[in-house]
Amino acid sequence: MAALRSLQARGLTFECSCSRLQLEDEIRYPGTCRLHPSVPGVATATRLRVEPRSTLFSDRIQGTYRQDVAGAVGDIILKRRDQVVAYQLAVVVDDAALGVNHVVRGADLLDNTPRQIYLQTVLGLPQPVYAHVPVLTEPDDTKLAKSRRSVRLDTDSALPQLLAVFSLLGLKPPDCLAAASLGAAWDWAISEWDIKRVPKRLNVRVTG
Repeated sequence: MAALRSLQARGLTFECSCSRLQLEDEIRYPGTCRLHPSVPGVATATRLRVEPRSTLFSDRIQGTYRQDVAGAVGDIILKRRDQVVAYQLAVVVDDAALGVNHVVRGADLLDNTPRQIYLQTVLGLPQPVYAHVPVLTEPDDTKLAKSRRSVRLDTDSALPQLLAVFSLLGLKPPDCLAAASLGAAWDWAISEWDIKRVPKRLNVRVTG
């Protein structure tokens, strides 16, 4: 990948032989292989040398968000030990290549965004506008896990479920929409849409 080769040529990367097991008790990467050469003969990951600085952006839903990437996660993996390009690098390069200028995704990915902005900055790539939508949560405030508690949707009764989603997004469907067609419901929602109404967090929790 050209982006990775560019970072390597600029001396912004290093090879890391640390395994997941070695790092499982670490909140952030401690810089082990940044300070000392990687172990010879061991497969390595490629990491970006992340310097301490505050990365700040304004999210259209969550508001101002700030993170010191170096302090939060340390040196970012760009290519894994199995030689697969890591998500953080792949997503910023793909977004730039495809001309993506707006990103809408779940708020559970909010803390990833400063890391991607850091990469966009060092690579000279454009920064999209971000909007992080609140997610449904488990009783312990973790993201609703489809693998543990999937919620079956009634495909024969789509309208009530659609109206419930509209309400979660800050819209207030009138009672008359309960008897409307799906097309009419969508037309109403599009005409009423205002991203400023979307809450930062959802008060609804799935407990069943």
